[in-house]
Amino acid sequence: MSSSLSSIPSRTRCTHNIDFHAATGGLGGGTLTLINPGEQVVLRFKATRAGVFIYHCAPGGTMIPWHVVSGMSGAIMVLPRSGLKDGAGNALHYDRVYYIGENDFYIPRSADGKFKSYNSLTDDYNDMIQVMRGLIPTHVVFNGKVGALTGKNALTAKVGETVLIVHSQANRDSRPHLIGGHGDYVWETGKFSNAPERDLETWFIRGGSAGAALYKFREPGIYVYLSHNLIEAVELGATAHFKVEGEWDDDLMTQVQPL
Repeated sequence: MSSSLSSIPSRTRCTHNIDFHAATGGLGGGTLTLINPGEQVVLRFKATRAGVFIYHCAPGGTMIPWHVVSGMSGAIMVLPRSGLKDGAGNALHYDRVYYIGENDFYIPRSADGKFKSYNSLTDDYNDMIQVMRGLIPTHVVFNGKVGALTGKNALTAKVGETVLIVHSQANRDSRPHLIGGHGDYVWETGKFSNAPERDLETWFIRGGSAGAALYKFREPGIYVYLSHNLIEAVELGATAHFKVEGEWDDDLMTQVQPL
């Protein structure tokens, strides 16, 4: 497909569909959900596999990456009928579940280095395609924007609670890490029929997939959850916070000799 915006009819640029990685069938439902502005369609599919799965827009050609890096992706979770299990078949539980949707954005800049703005989304097509083809994102963020899950937007929990963290990335590899915590049980590939790995410090989310991790918080405070590509975490925005309430346990950590 030509990269010239003028060669792509406006109706085609605005066509959408959904490819469900959890589904079995033509393009994950993409052929049955293709619609134009003002239209709607209903899809039914049978969930034959348990786990967490990506879904994303995939209307064809260059529109696929352009739509995905414009934020058109998410995840669904299909739980086993018998619940989550460890490697020995013992039941696992969680008190809270949080979704971390990681996005890489490619925002064009003007000659003075400032990010450009456009009157409509489609107006950015030519410029964004050129940035995308450089394969270097200008932002790597959680849940849509820098700061979406930090500060006053921090995810909350209490000491003693177990949290299930679902993390998806539709386009690039990611390496989640919880500073001060671990992945007690991690389904790195997101498939609950597989035995989870134990006690991971950092885990790997393949581009185009979702993963899940269970962690029981044992100390109060602010836990930073980030991509352990620290450049992306600190400079580009791939950071979230967990704000945990409860009593401090000196047995786990204490200052032996103050300054």
